[in-house]
Amino acid sequence: MENHDPDKTIKENLATLDIVTRKINQLPEEEKNLLEHGSTYIGLNAALCGLIANSLFRRILNVTQARIAASLPMAVLPFLTAHVTYKGFVSLPLSTGNLSCETCTVTRGGLVGLVFGGLYPVILAIPVNGGLAARYASALLPEKGNILTYWIRTSKPVFRRMLFPILLQTMFAAYLGSRQYKLLIKALQLPEPGLETP
Repeated sequence: MENHDPDKTIKENLATLDIVTRKINQLPEEEKNLLEHGSTYIGLNAALCGLIANSLFRRILNVTQARIAASLPMAVLPFLTAHVTYKGFVSLPLSTGNLSCETCTVTRGGLVGLVFGGLYPVILAIPVNGGLAARYASALLPEKGNILTYWIRTSKPVFRRMLFPILLQTMFAAYLGSRQYKLLIKALQLPEPGLETP
């Protein structure tokens, strides 16, 4: 087994990241923004999914109070979770060279979009709106023994209506991963700044 010097590995990764950053800065502004801010787009879509799911659950549970108190976490938490997860699982590994296959990038992007951009906001809406329904007694909540079947039955119409936004978020995240991979390959093929030969 080889002994690896952690300081040497960190220095090599920083040097690679520096080269990649310099080459990305040579790209046109739109392409550079897509590489740098792609995770923000995923987060915004997740926040939108959270707000839609929140609205659907509020209608089903007949909750009319505390609109801002329910909407704020349903926008902020999915945004932050999807943004950080996409950046950590797709964008950062791409720029450091730890993700070097387009299929892997598309798969990771799609999974992040599905789980953290689509399913997580819908599942998060259950306790947020369930707590409000219990607090304001706006819906007839079940006894303790039937709670699981009650929430499954209540959630089915929401999941049916959220199927299209969840699939859209998944496809968008997978497409964004593919696009970022192609832009990074394009950036890596550019000559090193300052070394162009006449």
